[in-house]
Amino acid sequence: GRAQPLADDEAVDRARSRSGLAEELWGGRFTWEVREAAAFGDLVHSPTGLVVFDTLTARLHPRRAIAAVLGALEAKGAMVSDQPVSGDAAVHATGFEGLLELNGLAGGRIIGAGVKGQAAVLKCDLRGRPQLYAEGLHIVPHADATVAVGSTSERQWDDPVSTDEQLDAVVKRARAICPSLREAPVLERWAGIRPRARSRAPILGPHPARPGEFIANGGFKIGFGMAPLVATLMADLLLNGVDRIPPEFRPEASLS
Repeated sequence: GRAQPLADDEAVDRARSRSGLAEELWGGRFTWEVREAAAFGDLVHSPTGLVVFDTLTARLHPRRAIAAVLGALEAKGAMVSDQPVSGDAAVHATGFEGLLELNGLAGGRIIGAGVKGQAAVLKCDLRGRPQLYAEGLHIVPHADATVAVGSTSERQWDDPVSTDEQLDAVVKRARAICPSLREAPVLERWAGIRPRARSRAPILGPHPARPGEFIANGGFKIGFGMAPLVATLMADLLLNGVDRIPPEFRPEASLS
């Protein structure tokens, strides 16, 4: 599940008003409810003493998940490369660099760009506890007794992998939101570039400049959540010749 502290009475009223809608839209499979923050012990600080708790959520360890996906693809006979590839059924999932290439094809129009994010992992055993979302930060317990916190959102950057005082501020805020982290040591700091399409939606479909090849890019902050759908759509297109990609996701929608 996920807990979100509620900052004021207006936020509490808004959260309570959404519980019925959540029940209707989620068909009773998941819950959205306002709870006492004290029920979660020292996991979360809330100005009102209340949090939204929902169960329409999941977590994964990004690096381990990607390693598992790569292993599965290779076991199925796919070739995964960080170098340019070509040929039938080649999919260019090339991140922000691929968006910059599309910018060039669009005659200088901005199709997308990279947004830098800095994050950290702390040593703290919160296994089995909910993840937190507050003040734009994600605080995610992992099964290896670590907690990931992030991230910054930087439109302007010089070094794609460096970390700085902006991450210090993220960690400080995370410790204030989650008292369990106040003394937790920082194990690792890192940064990466997220591919943000102009539409903020994924870009999927035939590559406009490489006949017979395809694009799977964009996604930005919803990339992991959308990944199963993206994979299904692209597999249907490449393997079965079935094109179910929504018009607004297609490369030509961004280029037009």
